[in-house]
Amino acid sequence: MLVPASEVTESATPSLPADDFKAIFRGHPGGVSLITADAGDGPVALTATSVASISVDPPLLVFSISELSSAAKVLTRAISLVVHSLDAHDIEVAKLGATSGIDRFAQKQTWSRLSSGEPVFDGVRAWVRCAVIERVQAGTSTVFVARALESHIERDSEPGQPSNGLVYHNRAWHRLDENSQLSN
Repeated sequence: MLVPASEVTESATPSLPADDFKAIFRGHPGGVSLITADAGDGPVALTATSVASISVDPPLLVFSISELSSAAKVLTRAISLVVHSLDAHDIEVAKLGATSGIDRFAQKQTWSRLSSGEPVFDGVRAWVRCAVIERVQAGTSTVFVARALESHIERDSEPGQPSNGLVYHNRAWHRLDENSQLSN
């Protein structure tokens, strides 16, 4: 018998221990994205592996960020943002967004602003400018739903062909290429 989610409480159903949950997702590779925004107090950026498309019509994507992220306060106020889809050529950008305690925008030549004001990193595989349409508090994270407004693709790959995809798996960066492809 299925129990409606609204009836499941922490006290009624014990949760999986945090270490077990982390171990499951440590073995689950995730595509790497960089999310940038500016809610008026200066730009922020963070690397994320939670970005996923959820609809083509309208074009919607979803991602989550921890409330512990230094970018969380700005992202929860931003009305728009840019999701950068990274490949192996963008490893330094991925590392930049994943490094705590640094000014991710110190090197002016690596980023610029779109005409609409959002910060965008130059030369990345692709980016999409989005309007935030919904935020949902989920535990210690916020889930964002955003509608794609504008995009740019710097490096595309043919469908079914190997490319230089960047994934994060078991606490390390990995490149997807012709040697990692099992079949098409």
